Order: sequence, then structure tokens, then C-alpha cells
Amino acid sequence: MSRTIDRPPGGFVGPVKRSITIAGHQTSISLEPVFWTALEAAAAARALPLSALVAQIDALRIREDDPPNLASALRTWLFLDTNCDIDESHSQ
Repeated sequence: MSRTIDRPPGGFVGPVKRSITIAGHQTSISLEPVFWTALEAAAAARALPLSALVAQIDALRIREDDPPNLASALRTWLFLDTNCDIDESHSQ
């Protein structure tokens, strides 16, 4: 039996660009509003400024053999942080 899905509250919204300072340098990041909201909540839950959380994720990202862009790393980190019971080994 097939079930229908609903559109997200507020509809589908494209990326919003913000500037954040990481390691003393301004960088622009484009994320959909739902990801900005989730990132702000994750920073607040850790009692960190948004820029500090982004800097920590960026530091982890650049250690990868083939680092993704920062926006992709943020989305991935947020998804896995929110859905920590997902087995990542099945994603590739």
C-alpha cells in the first residue's frame, strides 16, 4: 500500500547565504533555512556560538582524504547528529 507524503511546513525553500567567520576569515555558506535552524539548535545544545560549531565541523571536514564542500559537510553532520542510529555503512 502506497502512502502519500506532505510538503514540508512552509514549503520547499532554496538555500540562504550567510557569512560566518572561521579561524579569523569570513566565509559564505549557502544552506536551506531548515539546516540553518538545525545548526543553530545544535550549537545552542552544545552552548557554542554558531561560528564555533561550524569551525569544529570544518576542522573535521578538512581532515578527510577528499573533503566535501563545507555546506555538504554541515548537512551531513547535521543529518547524522539528528539521526545517530542510522548505519552509515549502507550509504555507499
